[in-house]
Amino acid sequence: MESVAVYCGASNGNKISYQTATKELAQWLVQNHLALIYGGGGFGLMGILGSTVLALSGQVHGVIPQELYDRGAALPQLKNLTVVADMSTRKKTMLAKADACIALPGGPGTLEEIAEAFSWALLGDNANPCIFYNVDGYFDSLEKFFDEMVEAGFLSKNNRAALFFSDSLTEIGDFMKAYQTPEVRKY
Repeated sequence: MESVAVYCGASNGNKISYQTATKELAQWLVQNHLALIYGGGGFGLMGILGSTVLALSGQVHGVIPQELYDRGAALPQLKNLTVVADMSTRKKTMLAKADACIALPGGPGTLEEIAEAFSWALLGDNANPCIFYNVDGYFDSLEKFFDEMVEAGFLSKNNRAALFFSDSLTEIGDFMKAYQTPEVRKY
């Protein structure tokens, strides 16, 4: 494992714990010699994440759509930045460069990106583990919703086990090391 795609908010959120956890994740990535692949933003948790990894002499590769780049959303000190045509290309590019996917707290974009990565894993198009870094229980209701998908017959138990929720970076690292790709649905 060499790199991790991290999805997170372009805002800070309203709890200091979100910012603290973002810095802890940045430090964990650098300590584990994992390059950060992220959206290239300079604001919110994205900006904290990218700038912290850089400050710790870690590797960072940003991938930003032209539209956001033109609005000045990119992290200014980021040297390794790929500007792509649109969000769809950004998501594909990030997945292609990453060996795992982690979601920090964020909004609809964060949710959409990690949900797509997991959906692609179920299709056999993404071999990366998908993880929710569940800071202060931020993703508790979403975790319950995925469990309800199993109960309702829309997600198998085995495939549900391939999606991990934790507030512990040690547990997240262990999950990444032991990860087995989910079964691809047969029709």
